Amino acid sequence: MTELRSPLQAQVVQWQVAVGDSVQAGDVLVILEAMKMEHELRAAAPGRVRELRFAAGETVNEGDVLLISEHLTQAASALQPDFPVKSTPTAAPAARADLARVNARHALTQDAQRPEAVAKRHALGLRTARENIAALCDEGSFSEFGALAVAAQRSRRSEDDLQRNTPADGMVTGTGAINGALFGAEKSRAVVMAYDATVLAGTQGMRNHQKTDRMLGLALANRLPVVLFAEGGGGRPGDTDMPVVAGLHVATFASFARLNGQVPVLGVVAGRCFAGNAALLGCCDVIIATKGSNIGMGGPAMVEGGGLGVYKPEQIGPSAVQHGNGVIDVLVDDEAQAVAAAKHYLSFFQGRLASFAAPDAQALRGVVPENRLRVYDSRTALAGIADAGSLLELRTGFGKGIHTALARIEGRPVGMLANNPHHLGGAIDADAADKAARFMQLCNAHGVALVSLVDTPGFMVGPAIEEKAQVRHVSRMFIAAAHLRVPFFSVVLRKGYGLGAMAMCAGGFHSPDFTVAWPTGEFGGMGLEGAVKLGYRKELEAQPEGPAREALYQQLVAQQYERGQAINMAATLEIDAVIDPADTRSWLARGLDGAAMKKPPEGGLPIDAW
Repeated sequence: MTELRSPLQAQVVQWQVAVGDSVQAGDVLVILEAMKMEHELRAAAPGRVRELRFAAGETVNEGDVLLISEHLTQAASALQPDFPVKSTPTAAPAARADLARVNARHALTQDAQRPEAVAKRHALGLRTARENIAALCDEGSFSEFGALAVAAQRSRRSEDDLQRNTPADGMVTGTGAINGALFGAEKSRAVVMAYDATVLAGTQGMRNHQKTDRMLGLALANRLPVVLFAEGGGGRPGDTDMPVVAGLHVATFASFARLNGQVPVLGVVAGRCFAGNAALLGCCDVIIATKGSNIGMGGPAMVEGGGLGVYKPEQIGPSAVQHGNGVIDVLVDDEAQAVAAAKHYLSFFQGRLASFAAPDAQALRGVVPENRLRVYDSRTALAGIADAGSLLELRTGFGKGIHTALARIEGRPVGMLANNPHHLGGAIDADAADKAARFMQLCNAHGVALVSLVDTPGFMVGPAIEEKAQVRHVSRMFIAAAHLRVPFFSVVLRKGYGLGAMAMCAGGFHSPDFTVAWPTGEFGGMGLEGAVKLGYRKELEAQPEGPAREALYQQLVAQQYERGQAINMAATLEIDAVIDPADTRSWLARGLDGAAMKKPPEGGLPIDAW
C-alpha cells in the first residue's frame, strides 16, 4: 500500500478519481486550491485507489494523507504527486482565445493594418515611424514598450476607432540594438522613440508623454543612448480623458533635458517638427535633418494665433535656415541617409573598432602650400589623419571658421577641430568660437579625445565683430577647455598666433597632452604684420612713405617670420616637437595609447544647447 500526501496547506476542490479506480502515470488524482490558485496532483505510476481520506471542500495540512492506493505492477512506485510539475509539453498547444486576442490587438498597431495612412506617407517621399526604427535597429532587436496605448479620447471616440486610428498614441517607443555586429550586444543597446506623423500628426498626447517618461527613466538608469525621431506638431489639445487644464505639469521636458551630458542624445527630423516636438529636439546633443524638414518653436496655427501673420508650414524654419544658423548639425537628403548618419554618429560612443583603413600618410606633406600666404582646404588634413571613411562633420553650415568632426584614428573615436583658412584667413569669430566650445563639451561629456589642427592668425578683431559680443563668445573656448577630462592633442599646421592659437590649444601651448607643429608652423604673440606695425612704428615712420618704408616693413616681417619658425619654438620648449606631417597619425596613436581619461563627475558634464 502507498499513501499520497498533500504537499501544501490547501482546500480539496475536486477528486478526479473514486475508490476502486485504476489510474495510469500522469493521471490527475485531485485538485487542491491555495491562495486562489489550483494545483493538480498527478499519479507517478500505475495503481488502484483503495481509500480517499478527505471530501471536497475540506481543508488539508501539508503532509496529510489524501489517498491510499495499491500497486498494479511489482516495479511501480508509489502514487506520488508530480509537484511541482517538472515536465514540459511535447506537442504544440491548441490555439487559445486569450493569445489570439492579444495578437489581433497588436496587429492593429502595425503599418500593414493602415494601408491608406502609409500610402499617404510614402506619397510624400517619407517613411513611417516603424520603417525608420526597423532601418535603425538591428533586425529582431527592437522591443516595443507601450504598443497598446491609444489616445486619451475615450469620451469622444469609440474603442474600435481609437485602436484603429490612434495606435501607440502616435509614438513608437522601445529599446533596440544599433551597430550590434560591430560592438556587441552590451554596447549597442539604445532607447528609440519615434513620433508617428500618420497618427494625429505626430502630436504629443498624454499617453505618449507617459510612454516617453518611462523610456527616459530607463535611459538614465541604464545609461542608454537615446534616439528621437521628432517629427510632429507639438502638444495635442484633443485629449479629453485627463482631468487637466493646461497640461503644463508633465515631466517629459525636464526628464529629457536631464539626460544632457549623461548619455548621447540624438534627434532625427524629416518633415515638420514644431512646438513641443521641437523643444525636445533642441535638447538633443546633435540634430540630423533632411533637406525637406521644417523646424520651429511654433507651427502656422500658433504663429497666426499670436497675430504674427499667416504662413505655410514650409515657410517656418526650413532646413536651409536651420542648417545655416547652427540648429541642424548634419543635413542629409532623405530619411535613409538620416538613419545611416545616426548609426554612424552613435558608433563613436560605442567603442573602438578592431579593423580600419589608414589613409596615405605621405599625402599630408602636401596639404599646406609652400607659399605661406596661400589658402588651402584644412579638411584635407582632417581626411588625411582620420581612418578612411570615418569622418562625420558636424554643423557644417554654421561657424565656418572652424571645422568640427567626429572621426577615428586606428579605430579609436576622436573629435577633431581645424581652423578654416578659407574663412577670414582662419581667424576665429563669434560663431566659430561657439561651435568649437560646444563641440569640446560634447566630446568631453561622452569621453571622446580631442585633436586640434591649428592654423589661425588669432581671434577676429575690429568694430564690426565687437558688435557681435566677440569678447564673450570667444572666451567660451577657454572655459570649455578648462573643464576637459578627455585627452587633448594639438597639431599646428601653419599659423599659431595670439590668443586664438592658445584657445585652439586648450588654453595654452602646454595645456594639451602634446603640442607639435609641422615644418610649416609659424608663431607669434600676434600676427606678424600687426606685430611689426605696432612694435616698429617709429622705425617705419622714420622712413619716407613709399618704396623705402615698404622695403623696411617687408624686411622686418621676414625677420619676425624667421624668429617664429616651428624649429625655434621647439628649441625654446614652447612646443613639444616639430614632426614630419606623414608621422601625424603615429604621434596621435601613441598619444591616445598613453593619455589618461578622467572620470566624469556624478551628475555628468553639461552640453550647451547652443
